[in-house]
Amino acid sequence: MDIPVIETERLRLRGISAEDLDDFAEMNASPDFAKYLGTGEPLSRWESWNVLTMLAGHWMVRQFGFWFVEEKETRRFVGRVGIWYPDGWPSIEIGWGISPKFWGKGYATEAARASRNWAFESLDLDELISVIHPENEASRRVAMRIGESFRETLSVNGKRSDIYSMPRS
Repeated sequence: MDIPVIETERLRLRGISAEDLDDFAEMNASPDFAKYLGTGEPLSRWESWNVLTMLAGHWMVRQFGFWFVEEKETRRFVGRVGIWYPDGWPSIEIGWGISPKFWGKGYATEAARASRNWAFESLDLDELISVIHPENEASRRVAMRIGESFRETLSVNGKRSDIYSMPRS
């Protein structure tokens, strides 16, 4: 499948590759990165491989998904940002996860805006949501910067989650 490449001023959002495993596993092994995701525990390299292949497969199943994000200038791996809709999810989600090495640079917001624009232009959606851990203030700020607002608190995959949403307009 041809995964579109999106470029912003500083970033390139591109398809996932097996060559990304070292950087992806390093990011997922960080306790700071993992704190608000999944079980809240860092992932092993094996678990990161499983997540990497799941994210790649999502594109095949849904025709949309997460991109891996890199700095255009250096080509360094920054994180993952994109659109996904796993089974049992409340709606189609825009999500982001930036390596702690790159926190504070505005990369999550920049990449999420590009992902949001692609989703609304390419997928004919009426709405996007973000599922955010109630204590994750940084993700709340990104959600609001890209145009989302708090909608409700739900149990998602057995965890209390704040749902932020934005309409197409």
